[in-house]
Amino acid sequence: MSDVPAGHAPAAGYLLAAVAVAVAVTWALRALPFGVLAPLRSSPLVAYLAAAMPVGVMVILAAYTLRHLTPRDPGAAWPALLALAATVAVHLWRRNVLLSILGGTAVHVVLASAVF
Repeated sequence: MSDVPAGHAPAAGYLLAAVAVAVAVTWALRALPFGVLAPLRSSPLVAYLAAAMPVGVMVILAAYTLRHLTPRDPGAAWPALLALAATVAVHLWRRNVLLSILGGTAVHVVLASAVF
C-alpha cells in the first residue's frame, strides 16, 4: 500500500512537496475568484446590484420579520410593527442601510424583551 517501509518516516522532500502542493492549491482557489470577477467590477450589472440590493435586502428582512404576525395577538405584533416604523424612519432620515437595520433591530429587541 505505501512505498515507505514500516517503521520509517517519509523523506523531508516528500513532506515539503506535499505542503507546497497544498499551499499552491489553497492560494489558487482563493485568488481565482478575484481574478475572474475583476472585469465585472466595472460592469453596469454590478452598479445596478449595488444600487438595488440594499432595498431588496431590507424588503426580505421586513417580510421575514412580519411573516408570523396575526391580528389576534397584538402583543406580539406591536414590537415588530413599531420596529418596522423605526427602521423606515431611520432610513428616511439618514439614508444608511446598516444604521436602519441596526436601529430597527435594537428597537425590536428592546420592545419585545422589556416592554411587551
